[in-house]
Amino acid sequence: MFTTRPTLQGTFGMVSSTHWLASQSAMAVLEDGGNAYDAAVAAGFVLHVVEPHLNGPAGEVPIILAPAGGEVRVLCGQGVAPAGATIAHYQGLGLDLVPGTGPLAAAVPGAFDAWMLLLRDHGTKSLADVLKYAIGYAEDGHAPVERVGETVETVRELFEAEWTSSAAVYLPDGRAPRPGELFRNPALAATWRRLLAETAHAGDRVARIEAAREVWRSGFIAEALVRQAGRPTLDTSGTHHTGTLTSADLASWSATYEAPATYDWRGWTLCKAGPWSQGPVLLQQLALLPPELPRYGSADYVHLLVEGCKLAMADREAWYGDAAEVPLDELLSPGYNTTRRALIGDKASHELRPGSPGGREPRISGHARVAVEEEPGFDALGVGEPTVAARGVGEPTVAARGAGEPTVAAGGAGEPTVARSPWSPVPGEPDVAPDGGTRGDTCHLDIVDRWGNMVAATPSGGWLQSNPVVPELGFPLGTRLQMAWLEEGLPNSLTPGRRPRTTLTPSLALRDGVPVMAFGTPGGDQQDQWQTHFFLAVALRSEVRGGLDLQGAIDAPNWHNDSFPGSFYPRGMRPGSLTVESRTDEAVVEELRRRGHDVLVGGAWSEGRLCAVARDPRTGVLSAAANPRGMQGYAVGR
Repeated sequence: MFTTRPTLQGTFGMVSSTHWLASQSAMAVLEDGGNAYDAAVAAGFVLHVVEPHLNGPAGEVPIILAPAGGEVRVLCGQGVAPAGATIAHYQGLGLDLVPGTGPLAAAVPGAFDAWMLLLRDHGTKSLADVLKYAIGYAEDGHAPVERVGETVETVRELFEAEWTSSAAVYLPDGRAPRPGELFRNPALAATWRRLLAETAHAGDRVARIEAAREVWRSGFIAEALVRQAGRPTLDTSGTHHTGTLTSADLASWSATYEAPATYDWRGWTLCKAGPWSQGPVLLQQLALLPPELPRYGSADYVHLLVEGCKLAMADREAWYGDAAEVPLDELLSPGYNTTRRALIGDKASHELRPGSPGGREPRISGHARVAVEEEPGFDALGVGEPTVAARGVGEPTVAARGAGEPTVAAGGAGEPTVARSPWSPVPGEPDVAPDGGTRGDTCHLDIVDRWGNMVAATPSGGWLQSNPVVPELGFPLGTRLQMAWLEEGLPNSLTPGRRPRTTLTPSLALRDGVPVMAFGTPGGDQQDQWQTHFFLAVALRSEVRGGLDLQGAIDAPNWHNDSFPGSFYPRGMRPGSLTVESRTDEAVVEELRRRGHDVLVGGAWSEGRLCAVARDPRTGVLSAAANPRGMQGYAVGR
């Protein structure tokens, strides 16, 4: 089978991430004697520097780890809603949705503490050892990918007029970062250098890591974060607001370990974060599959997976969240999914159809019900002009209309470009509201080392376009609270001390009980769609070159649908939609349209941004592959 790149294979170590500098930095750690967890932490901090439009230190990261000979665990780096983040507070401000930008959308930052716990408990290197790569790129500079500068240009007016601390970092001398020119973030480098200086005499390796955690929670970093949250900031509501984050919120929270949600399928066990994430959606999609599957890639196959995804996503909307007990065992049970599978007919569904596990009555937010009732083919903002993709649906895609069929441009897969809206009348232009509101995306990394340690992590949030840069630190707060509803009684209602339901969802797969593959992707609501397609391509298709054909599964034509409320402000949806890559067989596309799918044909390489590593327990051979879409994800190894 033709692939864009080979599936890398070796025995020493393998890394795959969404940016080549993160991948190579992780490999440098492995070469220096570090393990997969040391390497992951180094790569995570490099991603903050080289993909600042996709993640930052004050964002969040779920991590799934499989220590050699140990249990698979989830390390939750998703912070909770601050104590003052009550529904009443937001409604008192006249809001019916959490803004998509600004300090009101900031949860307690979670990424930094999660990386520290991973390093403390499973790594071998010092904090200075793993931070030196990020410090070097922030201090000495790196050549940025095009999307960094393009993202900055979309919010230039906002930065120059309102978020001036962001302009100081990202518009030095009025110039956005440009490819081929070194871009520096000296404030971020200074933050990490000060952190290392303040913790250098704390004691041994573990003591210094613990001291760094305390600096983040109650030292100079915490003080700067709280000051920033208290500054009135223009957000997507069009009004200046202060946030709710306090020093007590920061001091009282830490990352935690938990057991993964799992599902067994044909000798595989899939491990995901729990229903505070969308991770179980992948498990439900597998549970909804019939015993016999249609031919891979056929119209029957795509139709089955799309319709199953709609049912799983409807259950996500009705049942997933950290504000209630989630009946996950019943949602994944054979009886429940046999009943749900019977709802899949020959025609595409345009309805949001959550189930009733154990006879419980599902509850959908009022905003979601309104979105469902929107006229299909029109945007979910209620604007009458037909759009190719509604703003706030799924995850960033630049939509464009050409002659004849609507098409979706590749638009920098994995990047924070967004769909056309009434504020972006020119096809292909970035979608930017008058308040500067854009959406960000995500990063991903997977690593396996020579000892068999394996890790998958999906860092996100704290994007440069999410909040103003904290001037003392060089990075902004996050905006994950935008995923919680301002309506009481829902599993994902905004609740102090509870996690907003995140789209971030790394994966780890076992074969006959042994960890064999770590994988994941950016892509918001698309993440567990693309990952399901990738996993099935690996599991169902023949092995090549003596191992799993990771690159072939990544390169295979992919697709997604938006027939459910989006997780990002303003929470739009497109019932019946289906976006496929233009490499999809034309006969398949026509058959899907005949079945009632509103098919948009996207660019040839516009769907999916996957990374993956694997280990064959029989031979010890390691494998890795990375997404060619967007031309910045790379796998390395030997």
